[in-house]
Amino acid sequence: MQILAPPARYDVPWKAVLTHAFRDFISFFFSELSPKVDWSKRPRFLDKELAGIGFGSAPDGMVADKLVEVRLRDGTLGLVLIHVEVQAQHDASLGRRVFEYNYRIFREHKRPVASLVLLADENPNWRPNSFHIETLGTTMGITFPVAKLLDYAGRDQTLLASDNPFAWVTQAHLLAQQARHDPDALYAAKWRLTKQLYQHGWRKERIIILFKVINWMMALPLSYQERYWRETVQLDKEHNMELLNPLEQMFFDNGLEKGLKQGMEKGWEKGLEKGLEQGRKEGAIALLERQITWRFGPLSKTARKKLTKASLAQLEAWSDALFEAQSLKQVLG
Repeated sequence: MQILAPPARYDVPWKAVLTHAFRDFISFFFSELSPKVDWSKRPRFLDKELAGIGFGSAPDGMVADKLVEVRLRDGTLGLVLIHVEVQAQHDASLGRRVFEYNYRIFREHKRPVASLVLLADENPNWRPNSFHIETLGTTMGITFPVAKLLDYAGRDQTLLASDNPFAWVTQAHLLAQQARHDPDALYAAKWRLTKQLYQHGWRKERIIILFKVINWMMALPLSYQERYWRETVQLDKEHNMELLNPLEQMFFDNGLEKGLKQGMEKGWEKGLEKGLEQGRKEGAIALLERQITWRFGPLSKTARKKLTKASLAQLEAWSDALFEAQSLKQVLG
């Protein structure tokens, strides 16, 4: 039976890295716009406001969108808004949607709005950058800047030489697309990118976030992930980065050990699956507690108890929500 890699996730990693390094995003994909922004004023993310303006469920292929408040250098417009959309599939309605979002945001906030689109699809000829309707001499519409991930395909050395984290994220996205469900190709690409994390001199916080990005984008079958995890733990020790605490390092081993023991007692396949599931849950709890403590301080007994009782799916959902949450309540409810 052929082993296939699980589907990639692009939504959470793109949202996480956009929040983490918004200036780098603008500098990498829209370099002509970056000098116009006063980066001495920290960008303010208006995710709640964007959710209230949205169209309900996300359109097909839209993996991330952000609304960010910035100040321009010339001071003529004061505070302005930037709406970013990352689109991973061909969508004939994209131009109209960008126009509608732009107008709704302007109407809600009464401020100028720039709409920027990153096309992350696999069609090199699809590059929508406008939407216009002309009726009886009246023209209504929008023209917006567009960047295309495929333009960076085959430029591995250029991307590797760049210290901008979005060069690395671009590599990860393109390589995940190219590998599709081939676990060998995906593993080789993922391991190469993981080693690159240590080559740029990035601070620990950035490396940890990008490490999580690659694990969302490049999901591996269980046997491949076990091998990757062990190699990563060794790499982590060599660089003394402590990306993973001891509990996180051991969670897969613990799950495997329990699975082997239960497999011998209750039937190999079911026992192994149950043990691995328990090991993954213990690791997920340890990882999430560490992330929450880093963002919001030590957990209360009530919050820790809530983590212990949660399912693995719930823990994963909370971990995804953590990157955009402004309080612990927004994570755990």
